[in-house]
Amino acid sequence: MTDTHNKEVDALSGVETTGHEWDGLKELNNPLPKWWLYVFYATIVWAIGYWIVYPSWPLLTTYTAGVLGNSQRADALAALEAGMAERAQIGSALVDASLDDIRSTQGMLDFAMANGRAAFGDNCAPCHGSGATGSLGYPNLQDDAWIWGGTLDDIHTTLKYGIRSGHDEARIGDMPAFGRDGLLDKDEIDQVASYVAAQAGLEPEAGVDLAAGETVYLDNCASCHGEDLKGMREVGAPDLTAANYLYGKSVAAIKAQVNAPRNGVMPAWEGRLDPATIKSLAVYVHAFGGGE
Repeated sequence: MTDTHNKEVDALSGVETTGHEWDGLKELNNPLPKWWLYVFYATIVWAIGYWIVYPSWPLLTTYTAGVLGNSQRADALAALEAGMAERAQIGSALVDASLDDIRSTQGMLDFAMANGRAAFGDNCAPCHGSGATGSLGYPNLQDDAWIWGGTLDDIHTTLKYGIRSGHDEARIGDMPAFGRDGLLDKDEIDQVASYVAAQAGLEPEAGVDLAAGETVYLDNCASCHGEDLKGMREVGAPDLTAANYLYGKSVAAIKAQVNAPRNGVMPAWEGRLDPATIKSLAVYVHAFGGGE
């Protein structure tokens, strides 16, 4: 509260003081700038107008709707519905179009890439990584090593039905557990692992009979992986000469896989994602550059 008894006029400025003094400094009672006052008054008028025109006053169970009856929530929902309708229209075009048509039609391609990018981040990135480079046990989708094929149709089929997913149309290619089930003994596993390693450009274990390893390979592995080790996509047998191995490229990793293979599972996205989104994902993944 201002002490009116201590007010005085400042000799230097000629302005009355407020009566407040701190360490010998006296506060001058200068009026506020008129422009500032006008702006302040304008904000008050604006606020009153806003209260009248727009929803603002809370009531017990609702709120005042305002003269205009405007609702930002209603506007947002209308915009969302309009966007979903537009998305559904373009999405329906994807459902009816072939994958090659989607890739060659700029409008559908743009939509498929945007839709696929979002779907990949939500559904695929947790396993394959945000950059689709994979990790141990999860394929790198940017290289050219495709166990089940890397064409648009191949990728679409894998996405739709999955791998060992339990779907009736799922891709299934189980490798026998040669060691665990007693199909090969330890020496034979050592031999075939070193033989495969040597053919894949790795250093085999010293002292291992590679000729015996070749015999073990031809008798037990060539029917799926081929005599040239290039694999067979029809049964999901990977190319053993490829640069990348799903579970590690070393003699020890090869031994482990021959002994008790890890047969990974990919979910079937049919029924989880709509057909347009699955096609979008196929186009998006194929565009990484590793697709065929």
